[in-house]
Amino acid sequence: MFPIVEARVLGPNVKEFEIAAPRVARKHQAGQFIILRIYDRGERIPLTIKSADRERGTITIVVQAIGKTTSLLNELGKGDSILDVVGPLGKPSEIEKFGTVVVIGGGVGTAIALPTAAALRDAGNHVIAILGARNKGLVILENDIRAASHETFIMTDDGSYGEKGLVTDKLRELIASRGVDFVLAIGPIPMMRAVAECTRPQSIRTVVSLNSIMVDGTGMCGGCRVMIGNSSKFACVDGPEFDAHEVDFKVLMQRNEMYKESEQKAMADFRLNGGEEVKRVRGACANG
Repeated sequence: MFPIVEARVLGPNVKEFEIAAPRVARKHQAGQFIILRIYDRGERIPLTIKSADRERGTITIVVQAIGKTTSLLNELGKGDSILDVVGPLGKPSEIEKFGTVVVIGGGVGTAIALPTAAALRDAGNHVIAILGARNKGLVILENDIRAASHETFIMTDDGSYGEKGLVTDKLRELIASRGVDFVLAIGPIPMMRAVAECTRPQSIRTVVSLNSIMVDGTGMCGGCRVMIGNSSKFACVDGPEFDAHEVDFKVLMQRNEMYKESEQKAMADFRLNGGEEVKRVRGACANG
């Protein structure tokens, strides 16, 4: 069992967990993820590690309640436990001195981008962060990102915080006014595709994380197969980060919809019976 040491709400349906997992914490590098299973009847899901504290022996993850398992996880809190945590998995982010780097986080993608932003800063890059959200209430981890970067810009669709507009609006402005050497974008697939098209004309090296389509995280299920250039890759074992200009986003979006019907059915069942499932999980923790 892996105890939840701390838990806090970051925003609507978004929660941060610090979990005791000393072996994972010792080996973690920016860009890597874990596979967790909440209890013996639960599914295994991949979640990117936001940070690791080797001295405390803990890792921190940020979870957005979208489907059944993430909703169940977000019902847990300090003192509860998770049955299985496996990791760190996936290839670490490529960290080197590029020059002027723009790190873009959309929604919970901000948590995934955070450790890489910090590592790029420590490697001697000038790091500019752009956070995007629909409104002020959905902006998360702003202070963490400001600490990990030299400059931070907030973009909201409705203009309720920061500047009104899309992350690509700010990115185009930065490219035109100063020049950019490297871009990392993590968030919804349409946002990452838009960033790729924004940087393609100038051939600015751009990387995106395809963690959202991973299923088992080991390459065995084939559910996260993606087309990178003319090659078929698995997001979990070959990534999760890839050259954005090589990603076939059309195929990616189709594959991302594959399990939508099953996910909707599972979520509907959780809304009806989720209370009993939470009790079962907490019972397992008590007997752990």
